[in-house]
Amino acid sequence: MKKILFKGGTLVSPRGTKRADILVSGEKILAVGKRLSADAQIIDVSGRLIFPGFVDAHTHFGAESGGAVSVDRFRTGTAGALAGGVTTVVDFALQGAGETLTDALNNRHVDAFANSDCDYAFHMTIHEWNEQVRRELPAMFEQGVTSFKAMASLSDGDLFELMTELKKHGGIVGFCCEDSALTEKLTELLIKRGENSAAGYAKAHPDYAEAAGINRFLSIARAAQAPCIVMLSSAAGYEEVLRARNNGVKVYAETCVPYLLLDDSAYNAPFEKAARFVCAPPLRKPEDKRVLWEGFKRDRLDAISSGHCAFTMEQKRAGIEDFSRIPAGMPGTEELAQLVYTYGVRKKRISVQQMCACLSENPARLYGLYPKKGALKAGSDADIIIFNPKAGGVIAAAKSHCACDYSPYEGARTEGGIEKVFLRGKLVCSNGEITQPYIGRFITRGKSGM
Repeated sequence: MKKILFKGGTLVSPRGTKRADILVSGEKILAVGKRLSADAQIIDVSGRLIFPGFVDAHTHFGAESGGAVSVDRFRTGTAGALAGGVTTVVDFALQGAGETLTDALNNRHVDAFANSDCDYAFHMTIHEWNEQVRRELPAMFEQGVTSFKAMASLSDGDLFELMTELKKHGGIVGFCCEDSALTEKLTELLIKRGENSAAGYAKAHPDYAEAAGINRFLSIARAAQAPCIVMLSSAAGYEEVLRARNNGVKVYAETCVPYLLLDDSAYNAPFEKAARFVCAPPLRKPEDKRVLWEGFKRDRLDAISSGHCAFTMEQKRAGIEDFSRIPAGMPGTEELAQLVYTYGVRKKRISVQQMCACLSENPARLYGLYPKKGALKAGSDADIIIFNPKAGGVIAAAKSHCACDYSPYEGARTEGGIEKVFLRGKLVCSNGEITQPYIGRFITRGKSGM
C-alpha cells in the first residue's frame, strides 16, 4: 500500500499548532508525530500550515430559487470546493410535495454519483410531517443521513414532533429561521409601493424577522429538549441564540461567509450589480458583521460555511422589475477558506486555531463526520490541506472552477494560498488545478458529536 510522509509542516487544530510529520498509508493517516521515518514518498511541507480538509456543510448544488435552478451542479460545484480546500460538502436532499424521503435521497444520489470531485453527504429537508415521514426516519439513519432541515411549512406541532422523534435516533435538526408570514406581507407591501429593487428585498427580510423565526424555533426546541442548529446572519439572531442557551437549549450556530464580509450597502448599486448580492437571508449592516466575528472570537459560534447557491446574471435579471423574482443565492465555496484566513486570521478577528475549528473540526463534529473527517490524527481520512501563508492572490470569477459568471468578492486581495489538496491520501488538486476528478464518495455519518 502506498505511503506518503509529510515532513516539517505546522499542523493546525482547534487546540493549537505544532511542528509534526504525518504518515499516510493508503486512504488513512497512519501516524502523527515528530521525526517520523518510513519507507514512503517524502513531501517536504516546511514553512506550510497543514489543515484537516475543510468541511463546507451548507451548499446548494442544483437548487431552486425564484423559479430558477442554481447553475452549479455537483460536477462544477465540487470542483470549486476542492480547489478551495473543501474536501467534504454537505448538501441538501429536498423532499418534494408528496415525495418520500427515500425518493428525495435517491434523486440526490443520482445527481452526485460519479460527478463529485470531493466527498459529500446530505442533510434531509423536511417539507411535510406525517406518519409516512415518521416511519421513514430509521431508514435515513441506516443510510447515514443524520441531520435534517425543517422548512417553514411545518407547524409548531409538526416541529415539536419532528424534534422529539429525531432526538430518539440521535439526529440534529436545523431550520429556515425567518418569520415567513411577516416577510411575505412586507414583500407584498413594498412591491405595491413600487419599492421593487434589490434594496427592497433587504427591507422585506429584516433582521427582526430572522430573530422572530429563531425565537420560535428555539422555543420549540426547548419544549422538546432537543439539540438543534441555526444559521445566523444578524446580531438580533445571535442574541436569540445566547438567550436560548441561557435557558438550557442545546443550540449550535453557524453563519455563511457573506455575512462576515459583505453588508447591505451593496444593494444601493444599480440592478446589474446589486442583484448579484441577493441571497437568503439578505446581507445585513456593518455592525452585524462585527458582532458575528466577535461571536467566533469568543467561541460562541460554531461553524462557517459558504452557503454556495450560484445563479448567473441572466437568471438574476428575472427580477429586474420585481425583487421577489430574483433567485436568492451567491457562489462562494471556492473562496471560503481563503476569505476566512485573509479577513479573519490575518485581520486578527480570529486565530488560525479558531479557523480550523470553524471550517474543519466543528462542522465535522456537528454533522457526525468526526473523526473520519475534520482531524489530523491516526485513523482519520487523509484529507490534508497544504497552505502557504506567504502566498497571495486576487479573486476573479474568470479563474473560478464554478459555473457562475461573477464573484461577489471580485477583485478582493487574499493572503495565503492553498497549494495542494489531498483527499483520502490522493493528490487531487495542485495550485488550483484538479488532478484527479470525480473520485468523491458519499459519506455515511453517525450522531452529532459536539
